Amino acid sequence: MTSQPHQTYIASYLAAEQKSAEVTDWAARIGWLVGLVLFVALVYWLMREGWKWRGTLQGDLPELPVVPEEPGEAKLAMTGRYHGSTTAGQWLDRIVAHGLGTRSKVELTLTEAGLDVVRPGATDFFVPLSQVREVRLDKGIAGKVLTEGGLLVITWAHGDRLIDSGFRSEHAAEHTEWVDTLNHMTDKSTDTEGAR
Repeated sequence: MTSQPHQTYIASYLAAEQKSAEVTDWAARIGWLVGLVLFVALVYWLMREGWKWRGTLQGDLPELPVVPEEPGEAKLAMTGRYHGSTTAGQWLDRIVAHGLGTRSKVELTLTEAGLDVVRPGATDFFVPLSQVREVRLDKGIAGKVLTEGGLLVITWAHGDRLIDSGFRSEHAAEHTEWVDTLNHMTDKSTDTEGAR
């Protein structure tokens, strides 16, 4: 006789379970989605305008050197990534003028004349050996952080500025050879100029 209340409870529970799911408010969801897309577009536009403004502020940077007709024999070559250029010693002060701020693949060749920087899809440039001031291994440049010694950083003079340019080889073990060779070549060219 006590099963009657129990059956009533089960029946009411099953009836509650069979209620249809609540209808989704599609208008509200679409509104949120459109708002999010507009916010992302605004952030992207502001970043782009900031990039252009930085380029305008750096408009006094002279045109980049081009490869001489006779650069000499290739001493070292590497393929990898160009991670950008900054004001020397200020790894977050990115230089964007003349395409120096664009990250890209790179083919880097060292000759007697200097560094030939070939960047598919971006502006190529040349760093004369006489303008190289320092070569070192580092871990970060222009917002890109790698493991300690994972980045080849070349400091060079251009106009009245000192610039740090960061490169990463596909084979990071090559970096040490680049540092040693370039530092040896720049020391040698400095000694030659001093003897004149």
